[in-house]
Amino acid sequence: MAPLAALALASGLLTACGSSGGTPELVWYINPDAGGQAAIAEKCSTDEYTITTQVLPQDAGQQRIQLARRLAAKDPEIDLMSLDPPFTAEFADAGFLADVPQDAKAQLEEQGTFQGAMDAATWQDKLVVFPFWSNTQVLWYRKSFVEKAGIDMSQPVTWDQIIDVASENDAKIGVQANKYEGYVVWINALVEGAGGHILEDAAEGVDAKITIGDDAGEKAAEIIEKLASSEAAPADLSVSNEGTAGSTFGSDQGSFLVNWTYIWHNYDETAPDVAKDIGYARYPQTVEGEESRPPYGGIGIGVSAYSDQKEQALEAAACLVGPEMQGINADMTGNMPASTKGYEYPALKESFPPELLQLFQDSVDAAAPRTVTPYWSDVSGSIQNIWHPPRSVDGDTPGRSTTFIEDVLKGGDLL
Repeated sequence: MAPLAALALASGLLTACGSSGGTPELVWYINPDAGGQAAIAEKCSTDEYTITTQVLPQDAGQQRIQLARRLAAKDPEIDLMSLDPPFTAEFADAGFLADVPQDAKAQLEEQGTFQGAMDAATWQDKLVVFPFWSNTQVLWYRKSFVEKAGIDMSQPVTWDQIIDVASENDAKIGVQANKYEGYVVWINALVEGAGGHILEDAAEGVDAKITIGDDAGEKAAEIIEKLASSEAAPADLSVSNEGTAGSTFGSDQGSFLVNWTYIWHNYDETAPDVAKDIGYARYPQTVEGEESRPPYGGIGIGVSAYSDQKEQALEAAACLVGPEMQGINADMTGNMPASTKGYEYPALKESFPPELLQLFQDSVDAAAPRTVTPYWSDVSGSIQNIWHPPRSVDGDTPGRSTTFIEDVLKGGDLL
């Protein structure tokens, strides 16, 4: 982390609005959203402190860089931060995060926090962030398309099936395949859905066993190669992200889309005809007959180990992840709660069909988080380098990525 610290000091630290007197101010660095985090920051402010928000960049990688630079410099102006799960282990291993107190952990358990969310928030058997929202992907489909194509969506479907039916009916499938974290999310879900893992024995650090080159990785590559070379591939496949995939889905050629929970209300105002045409099902199977492992995403709230107001920040974080606050945030942003009690927020039951809320929870329970390791950024970057663009993926890709990840982790190659 030394180069990050030097860079932060050389470029000048971003300043947060601290308090020079009166009510202390806790500064919460948040990921961009539709206002949910700012709303609950106001609700959790007390006579003892005020919680204000500062917005991080849209891209998760850039969020990591901005926070890491400042925390490496032990900047006390960060009190709270919204942290993407893949970076939790890295920040905790570097000593950037305060441990979650036992009473707060008990609160999280009592409100039914999903086990996957707790696992993603844990490093070396210690809870180091407060699970806030737990996202998952489902398979969205255009009801008019599947009716025309004659595919039964009441039964599990495979990637091979949806690629074939979209190709045969002049339709496009929306995925995330730009050279960024979202592409690795897709790759990870495909590998896990085939019964494998990108890596194993993460506790071994740079000596972890890289297994993306096994049979499951080969199946993942086969599916990506098939989609990329098919008529179902959108023209912008190699630069597609959540937003562009949503645009593809909303077009006249829209058929299927894998994307996060916010999609349900994504077209309400801009394309009401599309909104009425949306159906939903479990994430596609990698291997027919084998249960899919949907992507797991979300946000945990971390408290900086260098905050001058650490105890107050820990108290504030416990409030911010309470069931009501999770519910408010979910209702405003479409990012679902990390707990079962959060799902009981009344407005959610009005905004989402009960079977869709159940699908979200079932998918979170079945989801496959990315491996919890402090080296995830190196692993993810290595995969992006070898697997991108998707049209270059072939049977040799998994093996080549295995070698490259190992070389990067052990210092034999550079990203």
